[in-house]
Amino acid sequence: MRKIYDFHGGIHPPENKHQSVGEPIEAAGIPQQLIIPLSQHIGAPAASVVTVGERVLKGQQIAEAKGFVSVPQHAPTSGVISAIENRVIAHPSGFSAPCIVIDTDGLDQWIDHSGQPDFESVEPSELIKLIRSAGIAGMGGAGFPTAVKLTVKAATKIETLILNGTECEPYITADDVLMRERAEQIIRGATILRHILSPGETVIGVEDNKPEAIAALRAAAEGTGVDIVSFPTKYPSGGEKQLIEILTDKQVPSGGLPSDIGVVCQNIGTAVAIANAVDKGEPLISRITTVTGDAVDKPRNFDVLLGTPMAFLLDKAAYQAGKNNRLIMGGPMMGFSTPRVDVPIVKTTNCILAPTESELPTPPPAQACIRCGMCADACPASLLPQQLFWFSQGKEHEKLEEHKLFDCIECGACSWVCPSHIPLVQYYRSAKADILKARSDNEKSEQSRARFEAREERLVQLAAEREAKRAARKKAAEERAKKAAAGDGEDPIQAAIERAKAKKAAQESS
Repeated sequence: MRKIYDFHGGIHPPENKHQSVGEPIEAAGIPQQLIIPLSQHIGAPAASVVTVGERVLKGQQIAEAKGFVSVPQHAPTSGVISAIENRVIAHPSGFSAPCIVIDTDGLDQWIDHSGQPDFESVEPSELIKLIRSAGIAGMGGAGFPTAVKLTVKAATKIETLILNGTECEPYITADDVLMRERAEQIIRGATILRHILSPGETVIGVEDNKPEAIAALRAAAEGTGVDIVSFPTKYPSGGEKQLIEILTDKQVPSGGLPSDIGVVCQNIGTAVAIANAVDKGEPLISRITTVTGDAVDKPRNFDVLLGTPMAFLLDKAAYQAGKNNRLIMGGPMMGFSTPRVDVPIVKTTNCILAPTESELPTPPPAQACIRCGMCADACPASLLPQQLFWFSQGKEHEKLEEHKLFDCIECGACSWVCPSHIPLVQYYRSAKADILKARSDNEKSEQSRARFEAREERLVQLAAEREAKRAARKKAAEERAKKAAAGDGEDPIQAAIERAKAKKAAQESS
């Protein structure tokens, strides 16, 4: 029996998961239009490689990766590119960003594609390239490009490969039903990852509130060497650093990566995407998304094409707009309200939550901090949320960084326990954005200063070179004059005048 550890803090909010697990995964179908944002993950946005009016096939690359931390985008079905323009995307600010719009034709016609089912004969570096070209990004968190996480330093030995099947956020059951219904694909993805990383052990971590998923995984993993480990339910055990600590008793250093302590962690949805890419040559063009809340009459999980407008899924779940107080993309702890129903599903969209006011009341106005310390007790990253709140209010960036603001995983545990209803996470997010902007501005300023100094140095060097040339010419002239004077004492200027006179006289006589 594997020993299980614990992490600091954590909370036990109502799970509310039973609503959406009563039905099997349902194919959402093909909407009339798909909206594909060029940025669906951490890193640089992809760049379009198609034109308006062009017909594309399912699985065809429509945008290429730009930079190392980036992935391409693919057409989720066949159709015609009707626009490449800014559209409202999945973001708490509700701002617009470049998107490729596809008017679907309903034919769902694939490009020619094939995989590498005999992956054990393929070099790990080639498999990583295949995963990158398939557009796979993490499907359980911020969407970090998977190929980047798999590209570890040559000297780094990966002791533990972890697949995250925790899904601790209330309401969300996308990973739960995926483990129940597609356990074989998850294990297949795990074996591919083992070939790439050669870890000492491979573990799938699942909270004990998912007995059906645990049973399905254990049956599929029998004889493979993949260890299925269950542990007590506590939020946010699905955080990467928290899960690593639960399973290994290791802590990722502040500002470091899991690979620094010999661990790589991947989501189980990502493992399925890897299996499809390697075995079948299929890019990441769909995902499982939970649609739930008391404002939908048919809560369930859908296998949905990326770029599908939220409104299409909500209709499938019998959405009652009059009962809904706000639409949330994600869960109640880490999700965000969306301003419109035409926001598209992206690679990281694990849930659409449509609660009623009685189910998820609008937060009351914030009151003054009473310094109770409950936020610090709940923080899974062992931070000091109260101090971070004060420094965020005062925009004291240096103190925020000293207090490890960027170690905050924005799980919302501190806000959930706060008796003053202070939206602490919102302050932290804002402060992080301010710091990152200040860093960017400082970097640009340093680049400008470096360019100015380089220009000044070039100008000084050019002036010195010109002065040196003038001095050399002057010195050469002086040396010629000295030589002439030392030769016969003849004045060179007078000699030149005499030669000119003689030449003129010769011309006149002729």
